[in-house]
Amino acid sequence: MVNTVFVLNGPNLNLLGTREPEIYGHDTLDDIAGQLEDRARELDLTIDMRQSNHEGHLVDWLHEAQAYDARAVLLNAGAFTHTSIALYDAIKAVKTPVIEVHLSNPHVREDFRHVSYVGRAARGTIAGFGALSYLLALEAAARI
Repeated sequence: MVNTVFVLNGPNLNLLGTREPEIYGHDTLDDIAGQLEDRARELDLTIDMRQSNHEGHLVDWLHEAQAYDARAVLLNAGAFTHTSIALYDAIKAVKTPVIEVHLSNPHVREDFRHVSYVGRAARGTIAGFGALSYLLALEAAARI
């Protein structure tokens, strides 16, 4: 699975397109998956896209990405970004590069969103470009 990029999405991202579209946009997670799959084909990559509202699933999938020798992980951990030491530890524990992704820019939002445990462990962060953030992260993953 060397050419596979895991795209892991955390809590409430299953509601994209309807949840606060003024912040997160109108694209659904399926829309984003389609955009990623189209671009991945052009880059000779495969996307393995997943979403869970449960922190442990994200941790397990980070471990799985390493076990399958994935090229990279794009991780939008949602609210777990700001709270999860478990995700921080999992990112630090795996050798697979992790790129933090956010649709909005957390630094211009509520103060509690300014701290990112994911970002402290990730290879890099792309945020604030809506659905384009995922495509920019995929471009980075293709070049790592």
